[in-house]
Amino acid sequence: MTKETEGVRDPPRTFGGIARMLGPGIIMAGGIVGSGELIAATRTGAEAGFIFLGLIVFGCVIKCFTQVEMARHAIARNETTLTMLNNVPGPRVRAGRFNGNWIVLFWGITMLFGIGQLGGIVGGVGQAMAITMPLTEKGSAYNEAAGNRARLQVVERNILIETNLKNLESLRSQERLLRSGIVGFNFKSKPLDDRYWALILAGLTAVMLVRGGFGFIEAFAALLVGTFTLITIFNLLALQSQPEWAIRLADIRSGLGIDFLSSGKEKIGLALATFGIIGVGASEIVAYPYWCLEKGYGRWTGVREKSDVWLARARGWLRVMQWDAWISMIVYTFCTVVFYLLGAAVLGRLGMVPEKHDLIRTLSVMYAPVFSGYAQWIFLIGAISVLFSTFFISNATKCRLFTDVASVTGMVKHDEARRRKWIRAFGAILPMLCVMVYIVWPNPAQLVLMSGVFQSMLLPMLAFAALWLRYRETDARLLSGRFWDLMLWVSFVSFVGIGLYLAITKLGKLFS
Repeated sequence: MTKETEGVRDPPRTFGGIARMLGPGIIMAGGIVGSGELIAATRTGAEAGFIFLGLIVFGCVIKCFTQVEMARHAIARNETTLTMLNNVPGPRVRAGRFNGNWIVLFWGITMLFGIGQLGGIVGGVGQAMAITMPLTEKGSAYNEAAGNRARLQVVERNILIETNLKNLESLRSQERLLRSGIVGFNFKSKPLDDRYWALILAGLTAVMLVRGGFGFIEAFAALLVGTFTLITIFNLLALQSQPEWAIRLADIRSGLGIDFLSSGKEKIGLALATFGIIGVGASEIVAYPYWCLEKGYGRWTGVREKSDVWLARARGWLRVMQWDAWISMIVYTFCTVVFYLLGAAVLGRLGMVPEKHDLIRTLSVMYAPVFSGYAQWIFLIGAISVLFSTFFISNATKCRLFTDVASVTGMVKHDEARRRKWIRAFGAILPMLCVMVYIVWPNPAQLVLMSGVFQSMLLPMLAFAALWLRYRETDARLLSGRFWDLMLWVSFVSFVGIGLYLAITKLGKLFS
C-alpha cells in the first residue's frame, strides 16, 4: 500500500450502506436545535406571530447549498474549512507569525460572540435545572410563585374565550387560587440557582470534552435531540385539537406570503437575526466539513489524482456527504418550523416573550395547553436534553476550530498528536469561559440573538468563498450542474442582502 492509498476505502453503494456512514449531520443537528430552533425561532414566533414562516423555511434550506459546497471541496482536497478560507483572495493581516485573511479575521470575531451565545445556552440549561431541582430555599420559593404567575396568564386567556358557564366558573376558581399564590411576592429579587447550575454543567461538559471522541459525540447528539423532537411534534399536533390554540390555514397562508415586508423594522431585524442562526448558521457552515473529515470522508477518498478510480471513489463519498447534509437539513428545518409555530400559536397569542431570567419558564408555557400541569416538567426534561446537547456539541466544534486556526494562520504547527492535545485543552477551557459570560450577563435570548447578527454578517463572506472555490479552485469532474450553481448564487445574493441590512440597522444598537 502506497502513502497515497493508505486509509482509502470504497464508498457504499446501497441506501443501507450509506445510512451506516452518516453521522456529521447528526452532530450538526444536535448543535443547531438548541439555540436556533428552541430559543431564536420560538422568540421570533412569540414576537412576530406567523408572518415569518416562509422566511424561516427559506433560511434553513438555502444555507444548505453553501454548506454542501464547502464540504465538497474539503473532502476532495482533505483540507479544513479555515485552510480553504485563508486562501480566498483579499486583504490580509500579517503580524509576527500570524498570517490571516479578512474572512478568517471576521470569523474570529464571530466566534467570540459565539462564546456569548454558548453562555446563553448553558444559562438556559441552568435555568431549567434550577426550576427542576432548586439548590436554595429562595430558589424553591421563586419557582412556586413564578410557576403560578405563568399558569395564571394561560387561565386568564381561557377565561376571555370560554362560553360554557360551568367551565368559566372553574377557570375563575383557578384564577383566584393562582393569584393568592403570588400576592406580595417580590419577583425582582432573583435567586442564583441558575448560575450555580450553569457552573456545574460547564464543569461536566469540560470533563466530557476532554474524555470523549467522535463516536461518543455522535451518539450523544442523536439520543438527546431525537427525544425532545418527538415530544415537541406530539405537542404541536395535539394543539390542533383545541380550537382556541389551533393553527389555522389562514395563519399558514399569512406566513408564506409577503406580509412580513410591512411588519416594521424591529420585527424584520429580529427575523433576519434569527435567519443567521437557524438551520446551519455561519458557524455550522464552517464547522460541518471538520466533522466530515473527522468521520473519515476525506481520508477514505484519498489524495486527489486524475485516475478514474479516484474520481469514482470521490463521487461516492461526496454522495454520502450529500445524503448526510440533506437528511439533517430536513430534520432541523422541521424542528425549526415546529418551534416557530408553537411560539406564534401559544406565546404570541398570550403576549409572552421568552427572555432574561425567565426564558425557560416562559418557553415551557408552550406546552401548557396540551400537557396542563405536566407541561413544565415535560418541557424541562426536553429543554435540558436539547440545550445541553447544543452546548456540548458547539464546544466540541469550537475546540477543533480554535485548534485549527492557530495552525492555519501560522501561529503554531500541529502534528496529529499535538492537535489532539490542543483540542483537549480547549475542551477544558471553553465551557468555563462560556459560563462566565452568562454569570456577568444572564440574558440567554439576547446573547443568542447577538451571535445571530454576527453570523448573518459572516454568511455573505462564506457564500463568496464557496463561489470562489466553485469557479477558481474546483475539480471540473465533480461539478453538480447549472441548477446547483444557480442556488449558490441565490444563497450569495440573499446572504449579502441580509448581512448588509443587519450591519446597517443592528450593529450600532448592539453596542449602544
